[in-house]
Amino acid sequence: MNHYLGIDIGTSGCKAVIFDEEGRQVSIAYREYDIISKKPGWAELDTDEVIEKCFDVIRESAEHLDDGLVKGMGISSQGEAFTLIDKDGKALCNALVSSDIRANEMIGPWTEKFGEEKLYKITGHTPHPMFSLFKLLWIREHSPEIWEKTHRILCFEDLLQYRLGIKNPSMGWPLAGRTMLFDVVSHSWNREILDNIGIREGQLSNPLSSGSVAGVVNKEIAKELHLSESTIIVTGGHDQPCSALGAGAIEPGIAVYSSGTVECITPAFNKPIFTEGLRKNNLCTYDHTAPGMYATVAFSLTGGNILKWFRDEFGDNEVELAKCKNCDPFELLLEQMPDEPSRLLVLPYFTPSGTPYFDVSVKGAILGLDMSVTREEILKALLEGVAFEIKLNLDILHQSGYEVKELRVIGGGAKSIKHIQLKADVIGMPITILDVSEAGCMGVAMLAKSACTKQKISNIVLKWVKPVSKVEPKNHDHYKKKFDNYKKLYPALKKLY
Repeated sequence: MNHYLGIDIGTSGCKAVIFDEEGRQVSIAYREYDIISKKPGWAELDTDEVIEKCFDVIRESAEHLDDGLVKGMGISSQGEAFTLIDKDGKALCNALVSSDIRANEMIGPWTEKFGEEKLYKITGHTPHPMFSLFKLLWIREHSPEIWEKTHRILCFEDLLQYRLGIKNPSMGWPLAGRTMLFDVVSHSWNREILDNIGIREGQLSNPLSSGSVAGVVNKEIAKELHLSESTIIVTGGHDQPCSALGAGAIEPGIAVYSSGTVECITPAFNKPIFTEGLRKNNLCTYDHTAPGMYATVAFSLTGGNILKWFRDEFGDNEVELAKCKNCDPFELLLEQMPDEPSRLLVLPYFTPSGTPYFDVSVKGAILGLDMSVTREEILKALLEGVAFEIKLNLDILHQSGYEVKELRVIGGGAKSIKHIQLKADVIGMPITILDVSEAGCMGVAMLAKSACTKQKISNIVLKWVKPVSKVEPKNHDHYKKKFDNYKKLYPALKKLY
Protein backbone atom coordinates (compact mmCIF):
# COMPACT_ATOMS: atom_id res chain seq x y z
CA MET A 1 0.00 0.00 0.00
CA ASN A 2 1.24 3.48 -0.83
CA HIS A 3 1.45 6.14 1.85
CA TYR A 4 2.01 9.89 1.78
CA LEU A 5 4.02 11.89 4.28
CA GLY A 6 3.45 15.51 5.24
CA ILE A 7 6.00 17.38 7.31
CA ASP A 8 5.34 20.74 8.94
CA ILE A 9 8.38 22.79 9.97
CA GLY A 10 7.08 25.28 12.51
CA THR A 11 8.66 27.93 14.69
CA SER A 12 8.61 25.89 17.90
CA GLY A 13 8.74 22.35 16.53
CA CYS A 14 8.44 20.04 13.53
CA LYS A 15 5.92 17.30 12.90
CA ALA A 16 5.67 14.46 10.39
CA VAL A 17 2.41 12.64 9.71
CA ILE A 18 1.87 9.69 7.35
CA PHE A 19 -1.51 9.10 5.70
CA ASP A 20 -2.80 6.10 3.77
CA GLU A 21 -4.60 6.21 0.40
CA GLU A 22 -7.90 7.09 2.10
CA GLY A 23 -6.48 9.96 4.13
CA ARG A 24 -6.40 8.05 7.42
CA GLN A 25 -3.58 9.05 9.77
CA VAL A 26 -1.18 6.11 10.14
CA SER A 27 1.63 7.55 12.26
CA ILE A 28 2.85 10.83 13.70
CA ALA A 29 6.08 12.13 15.25
CA TYR A 30 6.96 15.48 16.78
CA ARG A 31 10.07 17.26 18.05
CA GLU A 32 10.41 20.63 19.78
CA TYR A 33 13.20 23.19 19.51
CA ASP A 34 13.76 26.50 21.21
CA ILE A 35 13.87 30.06 19.92
CA ILE A 36 17.27 31.69 20.48
CA SER A 37 17.11 35.37 21.50
CA LYS A 38 20.59 36.85 21.85
CA LYS A 39 19.31 40.43 22.02
CA PRO A 40 15.92 42.12 22.51
CA GLY A 41 13.91 41.81 19.31
CA TRP A 42 16.02 38.95 17.96
CA ALA A 43 14.53 35.51 17.31
CA GLU A 44 16.52 32.72 15.72
CA LEU A 45 16.52 28.95 15.29
CA ASP A 46 19.56 26.69 15.15
CA THR A 47 19.24 25.59 11.53
CA ASP A 48 21.14 22.32 11.93
CA GLU A 49 19.06 21.39 14.98
CA VAL A 50 15.83 22.01 13.07
CA ILE A 51 16.91 19.87 10.10
CA GLU A 52 18.22 17.12 12.39
CA LYS A 53 14.84 17.01 14.12
CA CYS A 54 13.05 16.99 10.77
CA PHE A 55 15.06 13.87 9.93
CA ASP A 56 14.10 12.42 13.33
CA VAL A 57 10.35 12.86 12.79
CA ILE A 58 10.50 11.52 9.23
CA ARG A 59 12.40 8.44 10.46
CA GLU A 60 10.15 7.87 13.46
CA SER A 61 6.91 8.20 11.51
CA ALA A 62 8.14 5.99 8.65
CA GLU A 63 9.51 3.18 10.81
CA HIS A 64 6.04 2.61 12.27
CA LEU A 65 4.61 1.57 8.89
CA ASP A 66 3.54 -2.09 9.10
CA ASP A 67 3.19 -2.46 5.37
CA GLY A 68 3.68 -0.43 2.24
CA LEU A 69 5.98 2.49 1.62
CA VAL A 70 6.08 6.27 1.51
CA LYS A 71 5.43 7.06 -2.13
CA GLY A 72 5.65 10.82 -1.81
CA MET A 73 6.15 13.61 0.70
CA GLY A 74 5.36 17.31 0.86
CA ILE A 75 6.73 20.07 3.07
CA SER A 76 4.80 22.80 4.87
CA SER A 77 7.06 25.54 6.22
CA GLN A 78 6.91 28.51 8.51
CA GLY A 79 7.09 31.66 6.42
CA GLU A 80 9.88 34.21 6.06
CA ALA A 81 12.60 32.30 7.97
CA PHE A 82 15.76 31.58 5.99
CA THR A 83 19.38 30.51 6.41
CA LEU A 84 22.45 31.60 4.49
CA ILE A 85 24.44 28.61 3.19
CA ASP A 86 28.08 28.51 2.02
CA LYS A 87 29.38 26.70 -1.07
CA ASP A 88 29.92 23.51 0.96
CA GLY A 89 26.28 23.47 2.06
CA LYS A 90 26.97 24.55 5.64
CA ALA A 91 24.84 27.08 7.51
CA LEU A 92 26.60 30.42 7.91
CA CYS A 93 24.15 31.67 10.53
CA ASN A 94 21.07 30.73 12.50
CA ALA A 95 17.70 31.06 10.79
CA LEU A 96 16.02 34.40 11.40
CA VAL A 97 12.33 33.69 12.07
CA SER A 98 9.19 35.77 11.64
CA SER A 99 9.12 37.30 15.12
CA ASP A 100 12.65 38.69 14.74
CA ILE A 101 12.21 42.46 14.37
CA ARG A 102 15.86 43.61 14.20
CA ALA A 103 15.36 44.69 10.58
CA ASN A 104 12.79 47.35 11.50
CA GLU A 105 15.45 50.02 11.01
CA MET A 106 15.96 48.98 7.38
CA ILE A 107 12.36 49.41 6.26
CA GLY A 108 11.91 53.18 6.07
CA PRO A 109 14.99 54.17 4.02
CA TRP A 110 14.80 51.23 1.61
CA THR A 111 11.04 51.37 1.03
CA GLU A 112 11.06 55.13 0.50
CA LYS A 113 13.70 54.71 -2.19
CA PHE A 114 12.05 51.72 -3.91
CA GLY A 115 8.43 52.83 -3.50
CA GLU A 116 5.97 51.21 -1.11
CA GLU A 117 3.07 51.09 -3.57
CA LYS A 118 5.34 49.65 -6.26
CA LEU A 119 6.58 47.01 -3.83
CA TYR A 120 3.01 46.05 -2.94
CA LYS A 121 1.95 45.68 -6.58
CA ILE A 122 4.86 43.30 -7.22
CA THR A 123 4.89 41.23 -4.04
CA GLY A 124 1.32 41.59 -2.74
CA HIS A 125 2.76 42.40 0.71
CA THR A 126 3.43 45.53 2.74
CA PRO A 127 6.69 46.23 4.61
CA HIS A 128 7.29 44.59 7.98
CA PRO A 129 10.49 43.38 9.67
CA MET A 130 9.19 39.79 9.59
CA PHE A 131 9.81 39.49 5.85
CA SER A 132 12.99 37.99 4.41
CA LEU A 133 13.69 41.04 2.23
CA PHE A 134 14.40 43.34 5.17
CA LYS A 135 16.24 40.70 7.20
CA LEU A 136 18.56 40.18 4.23
CA LEU A 137 19.20 43.92 4.07
CA TRP A 138 20.09 43.84 7.76
CA ILE A 139 22.58 40.98 7.30
CA ARG A 140 24.16 42.73 4.32
CA GLU A 141 24.59 45.85 6.43
CA HIS A 142 25.64 44.32 9.75
CA SER A 143 27.32 41.00 8.84
CA PRO A 144 29.24 41.63 5.58
CA GLU A 145 31.61 38.72 6.28
CA ILE A 146 28.64 36.30 6.20
CA TRP A 147 27.09 38.05 3.22
CA GLU A 148 30.24 37.63 1.12
CA LYS A 149 30.41 33.88 1.81
CA THR A 150 26.75 33.26 0.98
CA HIS A 151 26.27 30.74 -1.83
CA ARG A 152 22.57 30.03 -1.28
CA ILE A 153 19.65 31.59 0.57
CA LEU A 154 17.29 28.82 1.63
CA CYS A 155 13.97 28.84 3.48
CA PHE A 156 13.13 25.73 5.47
CA GLU A 157 11.12 23.99 2.72
CA ASP A 158 13.93 24.11 0.17
CA LEU A 159 16.63 23.66 2.82
CA LEU A 160 15.09 20.31 3.86
CA GLN A 161 14.95 19.28 0.18
CA TYR A 162 18.61 20.24 -0.13
CA ARG A 163 19.58 18.18 2.92
CA LEU A 164 17.53 15.25 1.57
CA GLY A 165 19.78 15.20 -1.47
CA ILE A 166 18.14 17.50 -4.01
CA LYS A 167 21.01 19.66 -5.28
CA ASN A 168 18.77 22.23 -6.97
CA PRO A 169 15.84 22.56 -4.56
CA SER A 170 12.51 24.25 -5.18
CA MET A 171 9.91 26.01 -3.06
CA GLY A 172 6.18 26.40 -3.45
CA TRP A 173 4.87 29.74 -4.70
CA PRO A 174 3.14 30.48 -1.36
CA LEU A 175 6.46 30.35 0.50
CA ALA A 176 8.28 32.33 -2.19
CA GLY A 177 5.65 35.03 -1.74
CA ARG A 178 6.48 35.44 1.96
CA THR A 179 10.06 36.47 1.17
CA MET A 180 8.90 39.73 -0.52
CA LEU A 181 11.36 38.98 -3.34
CA PHE A 182 8.73 37.33 -5.54
CA ASP A 183 6.27 38.61 -8.13
CA VAL A 184 2.99 36.95 -7.16
CA VAL A 185 1.40 37.53 -10.59
CA SER A 186 4.24 36.51 -12.95
CA HIS A 187 5.39 33.84 -10.45
CA SER A 188 9.07 34.68 -10.71
CA TRP A 189 11.76 36.26 -8.60
CA ASN A 190 11.69 40.00 -9.20
CA ARG A 191 14.99 41.07 -10.71
CA GLU A 192 14.64 44.71 -9.72
CA ILE A 193 14.24 43.83 -6.03
CA LEU A 194 17.09 41.30 -6.20
CA ASP A 195 19.41 43.75 -7.93
CA ASN A 196 18.51 46.44 -5.42
CA ILE A 197 19.66 44.36 -2.46
CA GLY A 198 22.50 42.54 -4.21
CA ILE A 199 21.17 39.00 -4.63
CA ARG A 200 21.64 36.76 -7.65
CA GLU A 201 18.65 34.70 -8.78
CA GLY A 202 20.90 31.64 -8.71
CA GLN A 203 21.24 31.99 -4.94
CA LEU A 204 17.53 31.31 -4.57
CA SER A 205 15.60 28.10 -5.15
CA ASN A 206 13.29 27.41 -8.08
CA PRO A 207 9.78 28.74 -7.39
CA LEU A 208 7.17 26.19 -8.48
CA SER A 209 3.42 25.86 -8.02
CA SER A 210 2.46 23.78 -4.99
CA GLY A 211 2.35 20.06 -5.75
CA SER A 212 5.13 20.16 -8.35
CA VAL A 213 7.75 17.41 -8.22
CA ALA A 214 10.95 18.88 -6.77
CA GLY A 215 13.01 15.67 -6.91
CA VAL A 216 13.66 12.30 -5.30
CA VAL A 217 15.17 11.61 -1.89
CA ASN A 218 18.81 10.51 -2.08
CA LYS A 219 18.95 6.68 -1.95
CA GLU A 220 21.32 6.47 1.03
CA ILE A 221 19.34 9.06 3.00
CA ALA A 222 16.08 7.32 2.07
CA LYS A 223 17.40 4.06 3.51
CA GLU A 224 18.44 5.79 6.72
CA LEU A 225 14.98 7.38 7.08
CA HIS A 226 12.99 4.21 6.22
CA LEU A 227 11.75 5.75 3.00
CA SER A 228 11.53 4.19 -0.43
CA GLU A 229 14.41 4.76 -2.84
CA SER A 230 11.83 6.32 -5.16
CA THR A 231 10.14 8.62 -2.62
CA ILE A 232 9.41 11.86 -4.44
CA ILE A 233 9.31 15.28 -2.80
CA VAL A 234 6.71 17.78 -3.97
CA THR A 235 6.56 21.50 -3.30
CA GLY A 236 4.24 22.67 -0.53
CA GLY A 237 4.76 26.20 0.70
CA HIS A 238 3.88 28.56 3.50
CA ASP A 239 2.17 26.76 6.39
CA GLN A 240 -1.06 28.80 6.36
CA PRO A 241 -2.14 27.99 2.77
CA CYS A 242 -0.98 24.40 3.38
CA SER A 243 -3.34 24.24 6.37
CA ALA A 244 -6.10 25.83 4.29
CA LEU A 245 -5.74 23.02 1.76
CA GLY A 246 -5.76 20.43 4.56
CA ALA A 247 -8.98 21.97 5.89
CA GLY A 248 -10.61 21.96 2.45
CA ALA A 249 -10.69 25.77 2.24
CA ILE A 250 -10.04 25.82 -1.50
CA GLU A 251 -13.15 27.60 -2.80
CA PRO A 252 -14.09 31.30 -2.72
CA GLY A 253 -15.88 32.22 0.50
CA ILE A 254 -14.32 29.47 2.63
CA ALA A 255 -11.49 30.23 5.05
CA VAL A 256 -9.48 28.15 7.47
CA TYR A 257 -9.34 29.54 11.00
CA SER A 258 -6.03 28.40 12.42
CA SER A 259 -6.43 28.74 16.17
CA GLY A 260 -3.03 28.12 17.70
CA THR A 261 -0.23 30.20 19.18
CA VAL A 262 -1.13 32.75 16.51
CA GLU A 263 -4.73 33.22 15.35
CA CYS A 264 -4.90 33.29 11.56
CA ILE A 265 -7.62 33.41 8.92
CA THR A 266 -6.66 32.16 5.43
CA PRO A 267 -9.43 32.53 2.82
CA ALA A 268 -9.31 31.20 -0.73
CA PHE A 269 -10.00 33.40 -3.79
CA ASN A 270 -9.97 32.69 -7.50
CA LYS A 271 -7.93 35.75 -8.52
CA PRO A 272 -5.40 38.14 -6.99
CA ILE A 273 -6.93 41.26 -5.47
CA PHE A 274 -4.87 44.43 -5.00
CA THR A 275 -6.73 47.32 -3.41
CA GLU A 276 -5.75 50.41 -1.49
CA GLY A 277 -7.88 49.18 1.41
CA LEU A 278 -5.96 45.91 1.62
CA ARG A 279 -2.61 47.67 1.35
CA LYS A 280 -3.40 50.19 4.09
CA ASN A 281 -4.53 47.37 6.38
CA ASN A 282 -1.47 45.22 5.61
CA LEU A 283 -3.57 42.39 4.17
CA CYS A 284 -1.50 40.56 1.60
CA THR A 285 -2.35 38.78 -1.64
CA TYR A 286 -0.34 35.70 -2.59
CA ASP A 287 -0.65 32.17 -3.92
CA HIS A 288 -2.76 29.46 -2.36
CA THR A 289 -1.58 25.85 -2.42
CA ALA A 290 -4.74 24.95 -4.38
CA PRO A 291 -4.11 25.22 -8.15
CA GLY A 292 -4.97 28.60 -9.62
CA MET A 293 -6.18 30.04 -6.31
CA TYR A 294 -4.96 32.97 -4.23
CA ALA A 295 -5.11 33.68 -0.52
CA THR A 296 -4.54 36.29 2.11
CA VAL A 297 -3.65 35.97 5.78
CA ALA A 298 -5.38 38.00 8.46
CA PHE A 299 -3.78 37.31 11.79
CA SER A 300 -3.31 38.22 15.42
CA LEU A 301 0.12 37.44 16.86
CA THR A 302 -1.63 37.16 20.22
CA GLY A 303 -3.68 33.98 20.13
CA GLY A 304 -3.32 30.77 22.09
CA ASN A 305 -0.19 32.24 23.67
CA ILE A 306 -2.42 34.51 25.77
CA LEU A 307 -4.11 31.41 27.19
CA LYS A 308 -0.69 29.90 27.90
CA TRP A 309 0.35 33.15 29.63
CA PHE A 310 -2.79 33.02 31.78
CA ARG A 311 -2.12 29.38 32.69
CA ASP A 312 1.50 30.10 33.61
CA GLU A 313 0.68 33.17 35.72
CA PHE A 314 -2.68 32.26 37.28
CA GLY A 315 -3.32 28.58 36.65
CA ASP A 316 -1.08 26.74 39.14
CA ASN A 317 -4.06 24.93 40.66
CA GLU A 318 -5.26 23.68 37.28
CA VAL A 319 -1.74 22.54 36.34
CA GLU A 320 -1.50 20.45 39.52
CA LEU A 321 -5.05 19.14 39.18
CA ALA A 322 -4.41 18.17 35.56
CA LYS A 323 -1.45 16.05 36.68
CA CYS A 324 -3.68 14.17 39.12
CA LYS A 325 -6.50 13.70 36.62
CA ASN A 326 -4.18 13.08 33.67
CA CYS A 327 -5.89 15.76 31.61
CA ASP A 328 -5.16 19.10 29.99
CA PRO A 329 -4.94 22.17 32.29
CA PHE A 330 -6.23 24.36 29.45
CA GLU A 331 -9.40 22.27 29.36
CA LEU A 332 -9.90 22.79 33.09
CA LEU A 333 -9.44 26.56 32.74
CA LEU A 334 -11.78 26.91 29.78
CA GLU A 335 -14.54 24.93 31.47
CA GLN A 336 -14.55 27.43 34.35
CA MET A 337 -15.30 30.43 32.11
CA PRO A 338 -18.74 31.99 32.73
CA ASP A 339 -21.39 31.28 30.09
CA GLU A 340 -22.42 34.92 29.79
CA PRO A 341 -20.23 37.54 28.05
CA SER A 342 -17.67 39.29 30.23
CA ARG A 343 -18.10 42.86 31.44
CA LEU A 344 -14.53 43.68 30.44
CA LEU A 345 -12.95 44.92 27.23
CA VAL A 346 -9.48 43.67 26.27
CA LEU A 347 -7.04 44.98 23.70
CA PRO A 348 -5.20 41.70 23.09
CA TYR A 349 -1.81 43.03 22.04
CA PHE A 350 0.29 41.07 24.52
CA THR A 351 2.68 40.64 21.57
CA PRO A 352 3.27 42.97 18.60
CA SER A 353 0.04 43.27 16.63
CA GLY A 354 -0.57 41.47 13.36
CA THR A 355 -2.96 42.74 10.73
CA PRO A 356 -4.27 45.35 10.27
CA TYR A 357 -1.82 47.56 12.20
CA PHE A 358 1.61 45.86 12.01
CA ASP A 359 2.54 47.72 15.22
CA VAL A 360 5.66 46.33 16.93
CA SER A 361 5.47 48.70 19.93
CA VAL A 362 1.78 48.48 20.94
CA LYS A 363 0.77 47.14 24.37
CA GLY A 364 -2.30 45.26 25.55
CA ALA A 365 -4.90 46.45 28.05
CA ILE A 366 -7.76 45.14 30.21
CA LEU A 367 -10.51 47.70 30.81
CA GLY A 368 -13.45 47.61 33.22
CA LEU A 369 -11.87 45.98 36.26
CA ASP A 370 -13.44 46.32 39.70
CA MET A 371 -13.49 44.27 42.90
CA SER A 372 -16.29 42.01 41.66
CA VAL A 373 -14.35 40.73 38.64
CA THR A 374 -13.22 37.12 38.93
CA ARG A 375 -10.21 35.34 37.51
CA GLU A 376 -12.51 33.32 35.23
CA GLU A 377 -14.15 36.46 33.83
CA ILE A 378 -10.73 37.91 33.03
CA LEU A 379 -9.86 34.73 31.13
CA LYS A 380 -13.05 34.96 29.08
CA ALA A 381 -12.37 38.65 28.34
CA LEU A 382 -8.87 37.84 27.10
CA LEU A 383 -10.25 35.29 24.64
CA GLU A 384 -13.04 37.67 23.62
CA GLY A 385 -10.37 40.25 22.79
CA VAL A 386 -8.56 37.83 20.49
CA ALA A 387 -11.87 36.96 18.78
CA PHE A 388 -12.67 40.68 18.35
CA GLU A 389 -9.34 41.09 16.59
CA ILE A 390 -10.26 38.33 14.14
CA LYS A 391 -13.67 39.96 13.56
CA LEU A 392 -11.92 43.28 12.90
CA ASN A 393 -9.85 41.62 10.19
CA LEU A 394 -12.85 39.84 8.67
CA ASP A 395 -14.74 43.14 8.46
CA ILE A 396 -11.81 44.76 6.66
CA LEU A 397 -11.62 41.82 4.25
CA HIS A 398 -15.35 42.16 3.55
CA GLN A 399 -14.98 45.87 2.82
CA SER A 400 -12.07 45.09 0.46
CA GLY A 401 -13.81 42.45 -1.63
CA TYR A 402 -12.80 39.30 0.22
CA GLU A 403 -16.14 37.74 1.20
CA VAL A 404 -15.77 35.01 3.85
CA LYS A 405 -18.93 32.99 4.47
CA GLU A 406 -17.61 29.90 6.25
CA LEU A 407 -14.82 29.37 8.78
CA ARG A 408 -13.21 25.95 9.29
CA VAL A 409 -11.33 25.76 12.58
CA ILE A 410 -8.11 23.82 13.14
CA GLY A 411 -5.34 23.87 15.75
CA GLY A 412 -5.26 23.74 19.53
CA GLY A 413 -8.16 26.19 19.79
CA ALA A 414 -10.39 23.67 18.03
CA LYS A 415 -10.30 21.23 20.96
CA SER A 416 -12.77 23.09 23.19
CA ILE A 417 -16.40 23.47 22.06
CA LYS A 418 -16.84 26.20 24.66
CA HIS A 419 -13.95 28.16 23.14
CA ILE A 420 -15.29 27.68 19.60
CA GLN A 421 -18.74 28.85 20.73
CA LEU A 422 -17.15 32.03 22.12
CA LYS A 423 -15.44 32.66 18.76
CA ALA A 424 -18.69 32.08 16.83
CA ASP A 425 -20.62 34.41 19.16
CA VAL A 426 -18.09 37.24 18.84
CA ILE A 427 -17.46 36.88 15.10
CA GLY A 428 -21.10 36.21 14.20
CA MET A 429 -20.35 33.44 11.76
CA PRO A 430 -20.80 29.64 11.82
CA ILE A 431 -17.60 27.71 12.53
CA THR A 432 -17.16 24.22 11.12
CA ILE A 433 -15.28 21.59 13.12
CA LEU A 434 -13.31 19.06 11.06
CA ASP A 435 -12.10 15.52 11.58
CA VAL A 436 -8.60 16.80 10.83
CA SER A 437 -6.02 17.10 13.59
CA GLU A 438 -2.98 18.01 11.48
CA ALA A 439 -4.25 20.11 8.58
CA GLY A 440 -0.85 21.42 7.45
CA CYS A 441 0.66 17.95 7.18
CA MET A 442 -2.51 16.64 5.53
CA GLY A 443 -2.47 19.47 2.98
CA VAL A 444 1.04 18.71 1.72
CA ALA A 445 0.40 14.93 1.90
CA MET A 446 -2.58 15.51 -0.43
CA LEU A 447 -0.28 17.40 -2.78
CA ALA A 448 2.10 14.43 -2.74
CA LYS A 449 -0.72 12.02 -3.54
CA SER A 450 -1.95 14.24 -6.37
CA ALA A 451 1.55 14.33 -7.88
CA CYS A 452 1.98 10.55 -7.56
CA THR A 453 -1.47 9.51 -8.82
CA LYS A 454 -2.36 12.40 -11.13
CA GLN A 455 -5.68 12.79 -9.28
CA LYS A 456 -7.11 16.31 -9.06
CA ILE A 457 -6.44 17.87 -5.69
CA SER A 458 -10.11 18.85 -5.38
CA ASN A 459 -11.13 15.18 -5.63
CA ILE A 460 -8.64 14.20 -2.93
CA VAL A 461 -9.94 16.99 -0.69
CA LEU A 462 -13.49 15.65 -1.03
CA LYS A 463 -12.37 12.21 0.15
CA TRP A 464 -9.90 13.21 2.86
CA VAL A 465 -11.47 16.25 4.55
CA LYS A 466 -14.45 15.38 6.72
CA PRO A 467 -16.54 18.10 8.43
CA VAL A 468 -17.87 16.82 11.77
CA SER A 469 -20.18 19.55 13.09
CA LYS A 470 -20.98 23.24 12.87
CA VAL A 471 -21.16 25.71 15.77
CA GLU A 472 -23.70 28.50 15.19
CA PRO A 473 -23.46 31.90 16.91
CA LYS A 474 -25.88 32.28 19.84
CA ASN A 475 -25.07 35.60 21.49
CA HIS A 476 -23.84 37.77 18.66
CA ASP A 477 -26.18 40.72 19.26
CA HIS A 478 -24.50 41.50 22.60
CA TYR A 479 -21.05 41.32 21.04
CA LYS A 480 -22.03 43.55 18.10
CA LYS A 481 -22.49 46.45 20.52
CA LYS A 482 -19.30 45.62 22.35
CA PHE A 483 -17.38 45.46 19.07
CA ASP A 484 -18.16 49.12 18.36
CA ASN A 485 -16.25 50.03 21.52
CA TYR A 486 -13.47 47.56 20.72
CA LYS A 487 -12.73 49.36 17.44
CA LYS A 488 -12.08 52.57 19.41
CA LEU A 489 -9.55 51.00 21.78
CA TYR A 490 -6.40 50.89 19.65
CA PRO A 491 -6.58 54.48 18.34
CA ALA A 492 -7.23 55.76 21.87
CA LEU A 493 -4.59 53.74 23.70
CA LYS A 494 -1.98 54.17 20.97
CA LYS A 495 -1.61 57.78 22.08
CA LEU A 496 -0.54 56.64 25.57
CA TYR A 497 2.30 54.51 24.19
